Amino acid sequence: MRVERIADEVWARSPRLGETRLVAVDGPSGAGKTSFAARLAEAIGPGTPIVHTDDLLDGWGDQVTFWPRLEEWVLAPLREGRTGRYRRYDWEAGRFAPEWTEVPPAPVVVLEGVTSARAEIRPELTLSVFLTAPLDERIRRTDRRDGGAHSVYLEKWRLGEEAHFAADATADHADVVVDTTT
Repeated sequence: MRVERIADEVWARSPRLGETRLVAVDGPSGAGKTSFAARLAEAIGPGTPIVHTDDLLDGWGDQVTFWPRLEEWVLAPLREGRTGRYRRYDWEAGRFAPEWTEVPPAPVVVLEGVTSARAEIRPELTLSVFLTAPLDERIRRTDRRDGGAHSVYLEKWRLGEEAHFAADATADHADVVVDTTT
């Protein structure tokens, strides 16, 4: 399904996170979530905020457990019509940056990253997209993106993703599943 059609579907649906249409772009590492989310946000409308869950992780060990931070800093304020904000994790320094990134209460906010369409938020998602690609292609993409520097971490990361997606049945509950190799 083309991003323009998905964007039209977002606008055809009602907000479920307060007055915001929250759209999740989920899937395993290397599936193309960041690129897809950028194209989708542009199709929805210029200036559509994107929140990357990688920015909220407290390092490699926080793959699933970051959610309370996202809820407190971003989702709860947006639900109430207030500006959300978060501190981006600095992967090189190994800590959160002191500056806050604001997420204004917009008609649509895109939440991109692994576990963004988890069961906990499904009732408030206007639309969820799950991206797929074969493992060998995803590994090629992450190696190309990171120069292979994160290969050791990503092996363990992938196991965590698989366990989460199996337990959560994320793809089964997605509104749209997109194979990013076609």
